[in-house]
Amino acid sequence: MPFINLKLSVQVTDEQKEKIQNEVSDAAVTCLHKPKQYVMVGMESGADLWFAGKKLAAGAFVSVSLYGQASPSSASNMTANICKILEEVLGIPGNAVYVAYYPLDNWGWNGSNF
Repeated sequence: MPFINLKLSVQVTDEQKEKIQNEVSDAAVTCLHKPKQYVMVGMESGADLWFAGKKLAAGAFVSVSLYGQASPSSASNMTANICKILEEVLGIPGNAVYVAYYPLDNWGWNGSNF
């Protein structure tokens, strides 16, 4: 619990997807202090994204839904990690990445809520 959903304008290979999900999951553990066994990652490649009225060849929108609040410093560290991962793996520059955080009071799993 968090769910990290990446919408990417570039095409992503299965190998790149595996690398990104591993590194983003590790970042959630380190930055957001969430147990890895509850981290879920979703990824959509080849998405149409526009920024400032221009279609992005290489850009990303990342939503981070999490149970409870992340401190501003934890969210900032997570954003830095996400941007670094996307630049290193896919060549997406940080200035073409938005990261949104969605804290939730209720989170269901396995038939009940935490």
